[in-house]
Amino acid sequence: MESPEDNNNNVRQPLLDTPAKKAADEVERLSIDDMLQRYCGEFGQWQMKHFVLTCLAWALEAFHTMVMIFADQEPNWRCVGSDCPVGSSYCDMDPGSWEWTEGKGSSTVSEWGLVCGEKYKIGLVQALFFAGCMIGAGVFGHLSDSKLGRKGSLTVVCIINAIFGIATAFSPNYWVYVALRFLTGFSTGGVGLTAFVLATEPVGPSKRGVAGMSTFYFFSTGIALLSGIAYVFRSWRELFIVSSLPSLFFLLIVIPFISESPRWYLVRGKVDEAMELMHTIAKTNGRHIPAGVTLSLDDEEDKEGERNNVVEGSLKDVLNSPLTRIRLILAIAISFTVSIVYYGLSLNVGNLKTNLYLNVFLNAVTEMPAFAITAVLLDRYGRKPLTIGTQWFSCVFCITGFVVGGVGPWKTVRMVSGVLGIFGMAGTYNLLFIYIAELFPTVVRNAALGCATQAAQMGAILAPFVVVLGEGLPFGVFAVCGLVGGGLAFYLPETLNKPMYDTMFGMHEAESNRGRDQVC
Repeated sequence: MESPEDNNNNVRQPLLDTPAKKAADEVERLSIDDMLQRYCGEFGQWQMKHFVLTCLAWALEAFHTMVMIFADQEPNWRCVGSDCPVGSSYCDMDPGSWEWTEGKGSSTVSEWGLVCGEKYKIGLVQALFFAGCMIGAGVFGHLSDSKLGRKGSLTVVCIINAIFGIATAFSPNYWVYVALRFLTGFSTGGVGLTAFVLATEPVGPSKRGVAGMSTFYFFSTGIALLSGIAYVFRSWRELFIVSSLPSLFFLLIVIPFISESPRWYLVRGKVDEAMELMHTIAKTNGRHIPAGVTLSLDDEEDKEGERNNVVEGSLKDVLNSPLTRIRLILAIAISFTVSIVYYGLSLNVGNLKTNLYLNVFLNAVTEMPAFAITAVLLDRYGRKPLTIGTQWFSCVFCITGFVVGGVGPWKTVRMVSGVLGIFGMAGTYNLLFIYIAELFPTVVRNAALGCATQAAQMGAILAPFVVVLGEGLPFGVFAVCGLVGGGLAFYLPETLNKPMYDTMFGMHEAESNRGRDQVC
């Protein structure tokens, strides 16, 4: 016979299993990658629109960076009168015995006399532009990971680019021009990395590699378009205005249709905003997220009840962790060597003394097959083998360019070696953004990318000094950089088909579990 106490328990038991409790027990918590794969779609109509609109910012970066090739070029000159010795230099001639073919307003060199003893000033303004990029990459890398967000950071850098880019056209003298180019570089340093992360974070893991590789088509297309713009607008002042206006158009026409990253919402504790965006992605892609499915961080299981807390990270966290510290050091070193080779070979091609506008156009077009081939091989062979292989591919041809002479048919061999060298390194430069983004969790991803970008800008600053060493010796330096960079990549882990972690804790737990599984 049941006691009264047992009867009371039986009566109370069904009351405990309320619908609210059952619903709570049935809530399915998924990471963003899992939700994209199962319910939203990895690269549907929503991601395609968002990707294209965001990546237009890469063309803006190309405009603001490569405009120096045309604005600071040394124009053609001619003698005035009949007294013009063959092979003479205007540095050895009287000021009134020669003139610029297209007038003084065609470039900064002709307007401010940046020739002969003043020629170093061309390199100075270029170096300070990249120095601004280096500082800006670190600043906006941190801001986009913290309160400003990805979209907010992209908006700010485009505002600064538009203002200082247009203001540069009205520089009254060289030193004002230098200051404005430095400030433009400061904002330009944040454009590419912010646009890259914002464009690729809403993409599913199996499509992220190809999507990431495709961002650089926009950069190369921007360079190609700039060569046409520069051909039409021969005055350097007009060129700065025309090449800066697209940043203003981007702010007014494109930015309003770009969404914030759901990953940034999640790590900032804005779960409702993240879920609202994920529902929008699913609906636009013709999919549906069932009731009871919600987002979670990858460390949430170990921190129950902290769903709406803000999870933050900084470079200090990266450096304090042995796992991420070595990854950051390797990423910085490889980015530095790759940048020296990439920009060095690009500048070296400019010494061919051919049509400048056609030369820049062909250089931009040549990079595109490298992007396509690397994108095809990326998900088949992985990030690590391609990072090693593309750098060593470039190294082989740089060695060839160093060994062969620069006269007769060997001059053509050296030129082809340079083209194939930049072909390989363009693939590496592209791949590194994807690789580095996958090596670090969301809370520090842009900060880590910012550090790597700063290292790349430092390489860009040093590249011109390598080029002036002569015709053959630079190839030797580039070969060493390619060899060393490829060797360092051996120490990086493979990230193919691995999840993009949200927090430092989640990454450490997953890596620890993987290590234990391998031991077992």
